[in-house]
Amino acid sequence: MNDLLSRLPAIPDLRDRCRALATLDAILSPDDWESRYHSFDASWDEGEEMASMRNGEGDDWFVVFSPVGAYGRGFDHEAPNAPELLTAVPEEFRRFAEEPAFGDEDGPTVTRCFWRAPGDDAWHGAAAERGGEHLFALLADGSAEAYRAWAEDCFEPEHEPALAAIEHVLALRPLTPAVVAALNPDTDLDELSADLTEIGYPRISDLADDPAS
Repeated sequence: MNDLLSRLPAIPDLRDRCRALATLDAILSPDDWESRYHSFDASWDEGEEMASMRNGEGDDWFVVFSPVGAYGRGFDHEAPNAPELLTAVPEEFRRFAEEPAFGDEDGPTVTRCFWRAPGDDAWHGAAAERGGEHLFALLADGSAEAYRAWAEDCFEPEHEPALAAIEHVLALRPLTPAVVAALNPDTDLDELSADLTEIGYPRISDLADDPAS
């Protein structure tokens, strides 16, 4: 668990990385939301955002970004459920630890969890003795090379996504038709509008409205 905690970036950077992963998945799988692994809801609750990963095989993770900080939890379906880990979660994150959406009809499902308050200089967490190591590998890596290798295995795209275009999205720079085409020539930027709004991905118009830009 300590290895994962040391590899995760600070809260703002983790939030940006989660938004980028959701955007990349949307570009590579524009017509089939169910086939996407990563998602990001910029309006999950008032003042709160939620990132998630589901692989369709029972593994998942969720990260909530809120004024009190960030809370994440992952579940490896091949490992024993360990809800006792949640007793270590601080009170300010307790509501997220007990969130019904992060479990099943029997209660919370968790293999590892982690949290960080805005003023903390490191992540804290708890993990089961085994399982869950692979869940956050891509999130912790954060490189264009890692995403392309993962996407080629999971999405099997007809065209190899360009590394420069992946780096463009990971940097959260506004999308252009050329960048989208370099990732997936069968995707149209205009068709991504609803996804980009849900994710909260920056638009060129957002920068134009920013007096600091």
